Amino acid sequence: MNARVALRLLSLSLALLLAGCQALMPAEAPPAETPPVADPAQPATPVASPAGPVSPSWTGRPKLLVLLVVDGLPQRQVLAYRDQLAPDGFNRFLQQGAWYADAHYGHAYTVTAAGHAAVLTGAYPHRTGIIANEWRDATSGQPTYCTGDLAAVYIGHKTQLLDGTSPKNLKVETVGDVLRGIDPRAKVIGISGKDRGAILPAGHKGTAYMYMTQTGFFASSTYYMDKHPAWVDAFNQGKPADRWFKQTWQALLPEEAYAKSLPDRQPWYGVKAAELPMMMGAPDDEAPGPAYYSQLLRSPFADQLTLDFARAAIAGEALGQDEVPDILAISLSGHDYINHRFSAESRFSHDHLLHLDRMLQDFFAHLDTTLGKDNYVAVLTSDHGFMPAPEFTAQQGLRSGRITGAQLLTRINNGLEEEFGAGKWVSFSGTALLFNRQLVAQTRVDPNELAEAARALLLEEPGIAAAYTRADFVTGNRSDGPFFSAMRRSWHEDISGDVQYTVKPYWMFLSSASIATHGSPYPYDTNVPILAWGPRWVKPGKVDARVEVVDIAPTVSQWLGVAVPAANEGRLLPQPK
Repeated sequence: MNARVALRLLSLSLALLLAGCQALMPAEAPPAETPPVADPAQPATPVASPAGPVSPSWTGRPKLLVLLVVDGLPQRQVLAYRDQLAPDGFNRFLQQGAWYADAHYGHAYTVTAAGHAAVLTGAYPHRTGIIANEWRDATSGQPTYCTGDLAAVYIGHKTQLLDGTSPKNLKVETVGDVLRGIDPRAKVIGISGKDRGAILPAGHKGTAYMYMTQTGFFASSTYYMDKHPAWVDAFNQGKPADRWFKQTWQALLPEEAYAKSLPDRQPWYGVKAAELPMMMGAPDDEAPGPAYYSQLLRSPFADQLTLDFARAAIAGEALGQDEVPDILAISLSGHDYINHRFSAESRFSHDHLLHLDRMLQDFFAHLDTTLGKDNYVAVLTSDHGFMPAPEFTAQQGLRSGRITGAQLLTRINNGLEEEFGAGKWVSFSGTALLFNRQLVAQTRVDPNELAEAARALLLEEPGIAAAYTRADFVTGNRSDGPFFSAMRRSWHEDISGDVQYTVKPYWMFLSSASIATHGSPYPYDTNVPILAWGPRWVKPGKVDARVEVVDIAPTVSQWLGVAVPAANEGRLLPQPK
């Protein structure tokens, strides 16, 4: 390793371990569990809006709430590259708005669907029912997708069995649902590169538009409408995704500006090692196709396309143009795809954040011109953070590893066979082991004994930090154990499996598509940005007190002058001093 690379690694190590909001901790000393929230076994108690009764004239309310969710953005990245940000992108929040240095998710399984469901419901998975991106039906064992709905199909596009087409599985209401329940004239639009990133923030009464990798278009589903409005068709007819075909993703800054991130072509990138500049489309491709449209998601260009579609939605739906507040929820998916493929420590991720920063600056300028600065409020957060690649943390002397799920499941089932007889006793469901209900019934095995045995086998695995049974969560047994409350918030009694588990710090399940991932209760996954801007509603400044992402829902409810969603368990975000 040459001196230059060593210096980069040292700088990055310091950024990960010292800079940002919370230091990463070695596996021998797991981070302390997050403070508990309301007892999940009790019904939600709505928090009264300090704004008082809803005003029929909506006086003093923003005309438009703009929610930006940057998929897979850990707080540490925003702070590590702060000196390279544009004047009015992320810095609009950091210099002119409120930003929360110690903002976290309070549930353990930090994944895209669970995070997106939490932001505008103010509730964690134990109430929303969105426990993971996908899971198995607890009774039949059949695969279930978080936004799957066989009764709805994409408009103008082929729909696969587990595609996301509606909020059917979301068990609670969002801020937008409350808003439209008061006045159906209010518009709530969700837009994303991922179906779940659009559908879950849009709620039950909004409208979601998703990026289609079949065509490069944005489409909705028949849950929302029979056909697209004219402005959507006009946007798609222009084939805006095609403009990057055979174009290159160029690094925004000179090479020396990326000293805080890892150089390209790290050994753990595998056979798909890549470097910047990166061409969009294969050299032999004669025209854009599904492979190219999918590749755009792992670049800055899909996020630019998403923001362009958001501009079209503002114009097409006349968002923020009358006395009734509207909500525009934009989930930017590119950062997550890039971090999975190269890790948040990579130059790819570093450069993507800088590109996104400039895109946000342009988008804010558009909002200022179209709506006026005094007419809208913007909030930016993320659905989860990101762990470093295990190979990188191993280089830093931290115990790390990858778990092969199929092998772990085989060991668990073999161990259960020795005690309870032949058969496949458990399968994976989200972040839990799910019993084979039919086999349990046939053999008359005591489910509690089976659960205890499965838990013991899990805890023998080198990468598993904690595991709890269904009985533990229902009765509160072992509630003093590590991460119990956070794991309980990720577990839904009617939907989740029978033995919930979480991994040790810096460990992940092996995936052929992912160099790094997320989904743990550790700060690298839970600590995300919460940034707010709006001169009439947000006092500028930094807040050091710990807050949670579920606090966004009651806060924006107050701005909009509506009651909080019924399942809310968040609190108002504190004002900077």
